[in-house]
Amino acid sequence: MCGITGILNFDGSTVDSTLLESMAALIRHRGPDDEGYYFDDNVGLGHRRLSIIDLQTGHQPMSNEDETIWIVFNGEIYNYLELRKELLPGHKFRTQSDTEVLIHLYEEYGERCLDKLNGMFAFAIWDTRKRRIFAARDRLGIKPFYYFSDGSHFIFSSEIKAILKHPAVRREPDHEAIIDYLTFQFCLGDKTLFNGIKKLLPGYYLILDAASHDVSLHKYWDIQYSIDTYHTEDYFSDKLLMLIEDAIRLQLRSDVPLGAYLSGGLDSSTVTCIASMLSSNRIKTFTGGFNEGRDYDETEYAKLVSKFANTEYFEIFPEPSDFMKYISQLIYHMDEPVAGPGLFPQYLVSKLASENVKVALGGQGGDEVFGGYARYLVAYLEQCIKGTIFQTQDEGKHVVTLESIIQNLVVLQNYRQLLQYFWSDGLFEPMDNRYFKLVDRSSGYDEIYTDDFKRLTGSYSPFESFKKIFNNPDTLSYFNKMTYFDMKTLLPALLQVEDRVSMAVSLESRVPLLDHRIVELIASIPPTMKFKGGELRYIYRKSVKNIIPREILERKDKMGFPVPLQEWFKGDLKDYVRDILLSEQAKKRGIFRMEKVERLIEQEKKFGRQVWGMLCLELWFREFIDDDNRRFSE
Repeated sequence: MCGITGILNFDGSTVDSTLLESMAALIRHRGPDDEGYYFDDNVGLGHRRLSIIDLQTGHQPMSNEDETIWIVFNGEIYNYLELRKELLPGHKFRTQSDTEVLIHLYEEYGERCLDKLNGMFAFAIWDTRKRRIFAARDRLGIKPFYYFSDGSHFIFSSEIKAILKHPAVRREPDHEAIIDYLTFQFCLGDKTLFNGIKKLLPGYYLILDAASHDVSLHKYWDIQYSIDTYHTEDYFSDKLLMLIEDAIRLQLRSDVPLGAYLSGGLDSSTVTCIASMLSSNRIKTFTGGFNEGRDYDETEYAKLVSKFANTEYFEIFPEPSDFMKYISQLIYHMDEPVAGPGLFPQYLVSKLASENVKVALGGQGGDEVFGGYARYLVAYLEQCIKGTIFQTQDEGKHVVTLESIIQNLVVLQNYRQLLQYFWSDGLFEPMDNRYFKLVDRSSGYDEIYTDDFKRLTGSYSPFESFKKIFNNPDTLSYFNKMTYFDMKTLLPALLQVEDRVSMAVSLESRVPLLDHRIVELIASIPPTMKFKGGELRYIYRKSVKNIIPREILERKDKMGFPVPLQEWFKGDLKDYVRDILLSEQAKKRGIFRMEKVERLIEQEKKFGRQVWGMLCLELWFREFIDDDNRRFSE
């Protein structure tokens, strides 16, 4: 895993080597093992390396034999050995690295090289003959790629903080993006919280022509719901297990020590158990919990899996003092806040892992790919009631019946608050309205925003942006629409967390359940089969039932990585949160009405996310936007 950065000056001026090196220095944590630079007049490429594969000869930037192609690459190509064999007859290799395989793939296939890659990646290639940059990001967004283009400069990096170091980039907030963040706790589309800085979307590549200054974006992959009605349930179950095992086999390739994250949930348990079976060495596993009771401590399940899979077990229990110590540092590493408070314990578990291994496998993505969120069941319960009342059972809205879903409703026993909120209004409205309500985290924010902030955001509607994504896939299935939206929005946000908390401690994190072959197979399965009888992850559970402990397979109480923030915010961290959110500094920002913020701090319910969102946003302003921050201007 690595960090990449680069500059192209459209006016032809030579790239400032000191500037590029200072940009790369800001992402040194991504690659403490090595650094390298390439300059070609108005083009400069920088690289920080975390050595995982080919420890001796994988230095970057790397070129082809005649130095007409140069690359900076972040990630891993898991099928690089197979691709190398395919390329060997016509290409000479000087290293054993996956980076060199990527160079020769580009020589052979151009942009179509992306179709052959199995991996996580973000890279930029400078083609000296065509005088253009070809940059790409992996299909699901596991690795980041940000860029800024103003007509004078094109600047890119693995992290936004490196781009901010360039004097042409102004540190200004994007107010529509702030509305997105407060609504979903991530930004939609290619927006970031920084005005003018964009992210290259998952499954896209970018072509920058140095002569015309044209930046063109191209989609090379998307989730296709071409439903396979021919094959049986047993076929899909067997095929899925085969693909999961093969993905883990490929991702066990490493020249350094390797371990796994283990929460005790279905996904991390599956990855751990299969990795343990396939590895020739004993796997080390890393777990986090809290001392605030069973609602926040799943270590008993993690220990059960560890014993079952014969792993070497490590655990950590964060305290409120750790939150105060690390949260500002985490906002800095994140570049922009996304997702929920699981960021905090995930960082400490990654820190623990980095003290013992250099690579960690995890189960990230399972909920989105296989359909594991309880809200999918909540949404379908309403559709079943609607279908029963109005006698409409078309596939587009109802893949299950009320009669068949009842036996699986026990999963919702811990979601009373969500059910009360969801059914408080809007019953039986169109699917996009209803799912928006399930993912909208801004309830009550309208009365918290100041009039000045409302004027800044104008007529922007996050719901209209939401609908463009939710209704985009060529499918009538409610289940597919919900999972598609989450894979296009929430998943990249969670992967940003995964990338930053691991890279902050120079640890490579791998996510085998996001092998694109698995995603494509799941997309082809009839919704009536993968959500059979309203059972979350039905096909997936059937696939792994003989792989993991029965106690994990039959769990009904899994709730992600819950953090006792409400208890802390009303206890040990009460003064800390109030001092930040009710400060004169926050008031002058003009986003929130202070009296409403104070009331929300006092009244937010268990597992609420609004105070968390406001706290992260205020810390982000202080870390990146405020004028007294010298980190990026010196």
